[in-house]
Amino acid sequence: MEPLIASILVAAAALSRLLPHPPNFAPVAAAALFAGAVLPRRWSLVVPFGAMLLSDALIGFYQLPVMLSVYSSFLLVVLLGSWAARQKKRAESVVLASLSGSVIFFLVTNFAVWAWGGLYPRTAAGLLASYTMAVPFFRNTLAGDLFYTAVIFGFYAALTWTIKNAGWLRDRQFLKNPRI
Repeated sequence: MEPLIASILVAAAALSRLLPHPPNFAPVAAAALFAGAVLPRRWSLVVPFGAMLLSDALIGFYQLPVMLSVYSSFLLVVLLGSWAARQKKRAESVVLASLSGSVIFFLVTNFAVWAWGGLYPRTAAGLLASYTMAVPFFRNTLAGDLFYTAVIFGFYAALTWTIKNAGWLRDRQFLKNPRI
């Protein structure tokens, strides 16, 4: 079942980057967080990398150091998902992990744009300008991450509740012991 869940997340996250949407309002980080919380490690890493590679292949690749920083930030979000799944207050931990993932993405990717993108001078003022110019995108990142995290985790919670409480579904193996 893990390959199916990972495939659905990859396809949905990749497709969302291809459809019209506000800048940075996409479910990739939420899918990475969910994958880290629910899927085994090998499948959790497939989700953000698969979604990004697939969509970048269609949208177009960009500077390798900047691209690697984007992909690395999603790796950290997978680890945050794994952390959230081990906490006693899971709902609160998922929200905190989502917020943390947004901040990590903002800090890492805008540092990379400053360091390797060529848009800003490589000075303290240039770094500050890089972060300042990215604030409107951060708002969208934060809103998108929280929205899609609520949708993905909420759908999963509703599905697992339904399976646990519906007699005809109770014996299905794939959700007997959900982590979230």
